[in-house]
Amino acid sequence: MLLRDIIGQEKLKQQLVEMVQHQRLSHALLFVGPEGSGALPLAIAFAQYLVSSPATTNQVLDMFADPDALSKQVHTYNEPDAIADLPAYQRANQLMHPDLHFSFPTITEKPGQKNISANFMEQWREFVQGYPYGNVFDWLQFIKAENKQGNISADECAEIIKKLSFKSFESPFKVLVMWMPEYLGKEGNKLLKLIEEPPADTIFLLVANSEEQILPTILSRCQFIRVPRLTNADIAGALEERAKLSPEKAQLIAAMSDGNYREALHLIQHSDNDFLDQIRDWLNAILKNGPLAQMKWVDEVSKLGREQQKQFLKYFNHLLEQSIRIKVLGADLPLDPDLKDFAIRINKIAGVGQLEAIIQELDKAVYYIERNANAKMLFMAMGIKFYHIIRNKTLILT
Repeated sequence: MLLRDIIGQEKLKQQLVEMVQHQRLSHALLFVGPEGSGALPLAIAFAQYLVSSPATTNQVLDMFADPDALSKQVHTYNEPDAIADLPAYQRANQLMHPDLHFSFPTITEKPGQKNISANFMEQWREFVQGYPYGNVFDWLQFIKAENKQGNISADECAEIIKKLSFKSFESPFKVLVMWMPEYLGKEGNKLLKLIEEPPADTIFLLVANSEEQILPTILSRCQFIRVPRLTNADIAGALEERAKLSPEKAQLIAAMSDGNYREALHLIQHSDNDFLDQIRDWLNAILKNGPLAQMKWVDEVSKLGREQQKQFLKYFNHLLEQSIRIKVLGADLPLDPDLKDFAIRINKIAGVGQLEAIIQELDKAVYYIERNANAKMLFMAMGIKFYHIIRNKTLILT
């Protein structure tokens, strides 16, 4: 993929290109960005630019000249969009360039088999082409890891050392893209010397969600590249262009996705589900129809997958946020008539403080679902809390 294909991050893309063209490129870059910000596709596009943009000297020097003179050779590089038709880029775009290497969390498929990335390269190419904004959970599901925990193993570290010890085949750079270095255990210490003193023209691009779980010894050897969350405008524009959504629908989903393009794609996937009716049924069961109705509703929602449960909760959360905006600002928001009607109705039974308390509970529920909480217990407990928050005007903050 070309840098222009990456959603948003325009300032960061320009910064990366200037680092190359001004010959200020560090040998180890750590891209740190939250889920859905595009840190992985950005790093891959940058790696493809590096191996596809051959450096040339703009002056001819005597190879037997003074070493200081040789060090002053001036290199020029192709512009990012100019590489699209180069054979090297075509290979890199298919993730088959001999100087472009990848490392990522994997599993041991068979007893006695080495746990290395090379065993999963076909799946990796398909995953990057189809789900570049996916997270590590998506990847492990894609390779059918089931209950196995992915990791970057000691065998993988040995493979990295071996691959990068060879000279580059055709590019001025050898580039390793390591996705999720958080999955490196103590085995990662084997790479310290390689990262600190790499072979000539070797570039490490590490891509992480958070530096907190990365070995400090690796962090200290990397230059940080902070990848911010995407703006609502960037996500809405991408949804209009790529998913062919209407501007109104794209803006609604962008606002709900919280700068996470992966989340936006999941919201599209589940947008046909009538979450609004489910919310109405839940509130009626909590406030009017009693415990039996609530238990029936909980049984139904617990049958949904975790991702769909998360989308439902985030959708409810977004509606409550719009309700607060209407109540406080009296804003004439560009909402669907049904959504606006819901917001007005819930404002009649709950104040701003109560809505904020419910939003806190919804946020916590998303967190627990991501960590495999029991759905029946979680939704039943939320229903009880919502009853007290609304009926008894009690703000439950535990």
